[in-house]
Amino acid sequence: MKAAVLEDIGRVEVREVCTPTVDDHSALLRVESVAICGSDMRIIRTGNPRVRPPAIIGHETAGVIVEAGAEVTRVKVGDRVAVGADVPCGQCRWCRNGLGNNCAINYAIGYQIPGSFAEYMLLPRLVLEEGPVTAFGDVLDFDEAALAEPLACAINGLEMAQMGLGKTVVIIGLGPIGCMMIDLCRAMGAVKVIAVQRSRLRMEIARQYGADAYIASEDEDVVARCLEETDGEGPDVVMTTCGSVEAHEQAIEMVAHRGVVNLFGGLGKDVRPMSVLSNVIHYKECYVTGSHGCVPRHHELAVRLLEKGKVRVKPLITHRFPLSQIKDALAVMENKQGMKVMVKPQA
Repeated sequence: MKAAVLEDIGRVEVREVCTPTVDDHSALLRVESVAICGSDMRIIRTGNPRVRPPAIIGHETAGVIVEAGAEVTRVKVGDRVAVGADVPCGQCRWCRNGLGNNCAINYAIGYQIPGSFAEYMLLPRLVLEEGPVTAFGDVLDFDEAALAEPLACAINGLEMAQMGLGKTVVIIGLGPIGCMMIDLCRAMGAVKVIAVQRSRLRMEIARQYGADAYIASEDEDVVARCLEETDGEGPDVVMTTCGSVEAHEQAIEMVAHRGVVNLFGGLGKDVRPMSVLSNVIHYKECYVTGSHGCVPRHHELAVRLLEKGKVRVKPLITHRFPLSQIKDALAVMENKQGMKVMVKPQA
């Protein structure tokens, strides 16, 4: 089969590799759609201790089961399935208690487990028994289903932020996750959603999601505007869906008393430490938390929300490339020319 192989830091090559062999406890997925994630770009640029080149990365995936082992019961040949990233080990206390994204081993598709920038991907026994593998119907196309993985991460983040009925929310960063969160906040009961973005291209796409207010961070005082939009009280929930330490600081400054800040977007290793006056947290009695990844129940819920049309992802898909042109696809991501870039291995 053809696969895009990470040969070394900064070097991805499309070449022929052996098609994975199925045993009694595994299945073979024909990959129809895989989206490029920001974490894929970081792996390519700077590496990751869980990824040892040569390696096949890619983890926002959907396809069709074309072979299943004799002992496999979770999927069958012909099933359309979406596959997520984080795979619980099933043995540690975190995984046994449904918190596999906190597992010390931290297995993941496209990391220790070969990923989906390929024509076919093996779903080994651990993935089928413990991982995020969710069947879906004809109501979704493969591109939409592949985006269940980032949506699942958004669900985890809003759960950590104690999202619920009647709350006001600020989302700082309107990339794909931020846009999904606008719809997701509505589905979870938000009465007002305020969206903040620097890039004008992404702002225009995000306007399709119908937030109650849009704030251009380059042109306005973000904290002052968010306080104005919430009658001086501050938002109940602030989600920082961007890699900006300034956004983290603004979130704590603006959040309401007893509100929740979720530091959703990770920061680069060379970013300065966040500067926060701890008395702000003390006197507001606010909560500051983080979130990363998701667990299999989030992935299944994400697929169901997509099937019901509760969260829209089609407006986010700006580019599609065959696997043979993955270098062009990666360049679009690197240059921030679009939102979700899909790779189509069967094209």
